[in-house]
Amino acid sequence: MVDSVREQLLASHEEFRRLAQEHDQHSQRLHSLIEKRYLTEDEKLEEVRIKKVKLRLKDQMHMIEQEYRRSHMQVA
Repeated sequence: MVDSVREQLLASHEEFRRLAQEHDQHSQRLHSLIEKRYLTEDEKLEEVRIKKVKLRLKDQMHMIEQEYRRSHMQVA
């Protein structure tokens, strides 16, 4: 059910799709930082910043998912 809700939102909800794409971009950048053997101080700060941004994006996506479920459960 979770996957189908996410898939439906990705297909039909522009804001959700934008948030998911941004989250994925930050995930890729974070992965590239994590793969490095050593991080500069700037990279360490960027890593922390990216983690915070990803969490904010995930929270926003979760709120949209909850609203979607609420609105579709009332209809059913």
